[in-house]
Amino acid sequence: MAYAEWLSRKTGKYYRLPSEAEWEYAARSGGKEEKWAGTSVEGELGDYAWYYQNSGGTTHPVGEKKPNGLGLYDMSGNVWEWVADYWHDGYSGAPDDGSVWRAVHNRLRVVRGGSRNGLVRAVRSAYRFRHYPDYRHYDIGFRLAQDL
Repeated sequence: MAYAEWLSRKTGKYYRLPSEAEWEYAARSGGKEEKWAGTSVEGELGDYAWYYQNSGGTTHPVGEKKPNGLGLYDMSGNVWEWVADYWHDGYSGAPDDGSVWRAVHNRLRVVRGGSRNGLVRAVRSAYRFRHYPDYRHYDIGFRLAQDL
């Protein structure tokens, strides 16, 4: 979030972490029912994602796999991505306008997309996990959204 603020000041454009709903919409190529970003066919997953079975145990530069239907790379696998939402166990009560879902008594934040260490099920477009916002790990990164 600090980087997004710095980049916004530096460029005069507004950058931020996407909401969880925005992230999933983007991962599913604009709302398609893709099981993984770019495909629903498990045999094609290796064309779009780095995960446990094909990563060689390491992260890879963005853009070595095919992009999804919106032209976005590595939405499934490679590294988990922080989103702006706080963790909730389900979606009951979630905003229906794609905005960030805040929490009053919960510090946990959501990560999406799975990682290069993830099994096939963990790199699904719908899979989600949580960490405290100060948690650091080589398998977690972020993707910024820019408001136009």
